[in-house]
Order: sequence, then C-alpha cells, then structure tokens
Amino acid sequence: MDDSTLEDLLRRLTVLVVKLDARDEHILALIDEQRDFNRQQVRLTAEVSATLARLDTLMTEVFRERHNGREA
Repeated sequence: MDDSTLEDLLRRLTVLVVKLDARDEHILALIDEQRDFNRQQVRLTAEVSATLARLDTLMTEVFRERHNGREA
C-alpha cells in the first residue's frame, strides 16, 4: 500500500469512529430519556394502585351500608 492509500484508509476510519461516537451519544441520550420515563411510570403505577385500593375500600363500605338497610 502506498502512503495515499493509507491516508485514505485512516481518514475513512476516523470518519467512521466519529459517526459511531455520535450514534452512541444519541443512543445514550435515548436510554436516559427511557429511564426517566420508566421512573415516572413506576410513580404513576404506585399512585394508581393506591387509588384502586382506596376505591375498593370505599366500595366495600358502600355495599356494606346498603346491605345493612341504610342508604349511602
């Protein structure tokens, strides 16, 4: 291989490495966004679960009162 071929190969490899680094940075940013979204989903799921538990308790009490002959 002559010097110009090696220089061309080196230039191409450098361009490839720069592209890979940019792609990796983009992918890492997307992963961070996904982690944030997942944390939000965990919080929302906990809130929904707590709300459903309160509704279950409330409905149990409402039906208990109706079966005892009292209107809610």
